[in-house]
Amino acid sequence: MEIYRNYINGEFRDSYSKKSFRSIDPSTEQPWSEIAEAQEKDVNDAVNAAHEAFHGEWSKFLPQQRGNFLRAIGDQLKENAELLGTIETRDTGKMYKETKFQANYIAEFYYYYAGLVDKIEGSTLPIDKQDMQVFTTRVPVGVVAAIIPWNSQMFLTAVKLAPALAMGNTIIIKASEIAPAPLFEFAKLIDKINLPKGVINIITGFADECGKILTSHPKVNRIAFTGGMHTAKHIVRNSAENLSHVTLELGGKSPVAVFDDARIDNAINGVTAGIFGASGQSCIAGSRLYLQEGIYSEFLDKITSKAKNIKIGPPMNEDTQMGPLASLNQLKNIQEIIDQTIQQGGKLVTGGEKPKEINQGWYYKPTIIECDHHNLPAAEKELFGPVLSVMKFSDEEEVIKLMNDNSYGLAAGIFTENNGIALRVSKAVRAGIVFINTYRLISPIAPFGGFKNSGFGRESGMEVIKDYSNVKTTWINTSNEPIGDPFVIR
Repeated sequence: MEIYRNYINGEFRDSYSKKSFRSIDPSTEQPWSEIAEAQEKDVNDAVNAAHEAFHGEWSKFLPQQRGNFLRAIGDQLKENAELLGTIETRDTGKMYKETKFQANYIAEFYYYYAGLVDKIEGSTLPIDKQDMQVFTTRVPVGVVAAIIPWNSQMFLTAVKLAPALAMGNTIIIKASEIAPAPLFEFAKLIDKINLPKGVINIITGFADECGKILTSHPKVNRIAFTGGMHTAKHIVRNSAENLSHVTLELGGKSPVAVFDDARIDNAINGVTAGIFGASGQSCIAGSRLYLQEGIYSEFLDKITSKAKNIKIGPPMNEDTQMGPLASLNQLKNIQEIIDQTIQQGGKLVTGGEKPKEINQGWYYKPTIIECDHHNLPAAEKELFGPVLSVMKFSDEEEVIKLMNDNSYGLAAGIFTENNGIALRVSKAVRAGIVFINTYRLISPIAPFGGFKNSGFGRESGMEVIKDYSNVKTTWINTSNEPIGDPFVIR
């Protein structure tokens, strides 16, 4: 049994209460690690450590010095990609070949922001007053609380931690109570680079005893959250206690449209990656598929054949294409919603059950359901699993309406060889990320985030670093003459 402790003020600590909980390996359904459960006193220690570090030694570091720490984090990720990949696979069930690749690639996010640290400029203002020199500078916001979900942990940590550190903030990272082990392995790597104590703190715990206290804490200045809409609403309410700035990266029910003229094989690969990659456990999963009438039957047959041939198995195996779901609750929820959809008229094409040949683990078959409309449960609700709802459309105007009839607005996909169609639909669709003839890509250079119930704010990209700063305006009187009548406004 692996033992993990909270990382607070440069030390690995048990919780004051001595409470802990166990993490389950989704491929075996067996506990494999024990994690210290942070509660109020632990959270307060983490926030106070970050607050003191921000106002202490860390505030004196030059941008270039902060950049060196970011590069050191990137180097640790590259050197330990296999270890981090193994831990994440064991804790979440995500395929090892993907977790190892991501741990290695996510280093680029730290290198990217390391390169930006000395390029955050202010402005000299052409002020409308005589003898006044006025300029702006960007200064760090202070203490950041970052709430990380269990899926894509290295990525979703990097897009918060890297810009926060680059700008000179300190941070408390709350790992999800579902599969928190990878972030505590990451804490061990952080501990090697000799950051000042308290700059990075990593904790985990449950909503009332950890999350609520952290997000309402008076010393927290900014909250960056990735997760579900229900939790996000609580976080927004909590932030009223400290008036912190909040960024929310929430879920999606992302539509993908395939037009008659699309390259079928390319579109099938894109759709497969979008919904069956990572067992569908991705916030940008392309779970609503709209097929133009002329290719509907052909495409459905081919994507069904593709789904049936996906190799399900242990996530550490190199030839596995789809591993288990991360939790038993997910599996139960997916099965319940699929059953409801079939009862309401959805036609099960393939999947819809656990694979009978696998005796243990939270595995679920790639599932395709034909739907007459997208108000059926499987087509309407975010399932966070390998479930694809398929529907027809007739023309460009109709599919735009269908794609926008969606309470979410995170991502969308368009497959067509007609550039005019691609650009018109892309412009019309209300989504923060649009993929054309591809799907499920990330980069440190490209902003990530959505519209509507998918949240607000962005992560990644150049402009995001400004979200971790405040603008300060400085006025300088350059005149030799004394200030005039103080009761006359100038």
